[in-house]
Amino acid sequence: MAARLLVVPLLACLVLLIGAPTTAAQAAPGCSGRPAKTITFATGELRVYKSRAHACAVTVAKKPGKRRTMSVTLQPRGGRVVKDSGSFTQMAGPVTVNALNRCVRATGAVAGRSAATGWILC
Repeated sequence: MAARLLVVPLLACLVLLIGAPTTAAQAAPGCSGRPAKTITFATGELRVYKSRAHACAVTVAKKPGKRRTMSVTLQPRGGRVVKDSGSFTQMAGPVTVNALNRCVRATGAVAGRSAATGWILC
């Protein structure tokens, strides 16, 4: 009985130390905030995240592994475009812009296929 009383708190501590399992729906590496918009296209996904003052975007390949041309752009209304492009295996980005009280638009491309949001987060 005493051993059982020790095992339960030890398992609880272990879960706290290791952390809970993550899922694909959580924020992409490098992006903070809540998911604001996800657009799926033939070869990947464009994901946009919003925090209080910033917007962040990534493009994620549907089938990671093989190196291919990928890009992600993010532009606040009235501001400059921030872009990450190149030959990646899994993800382009993250790119972040100041978006406090501003609309943004994002585009993402993987291997010649692309998606765009139009003006969002207004």
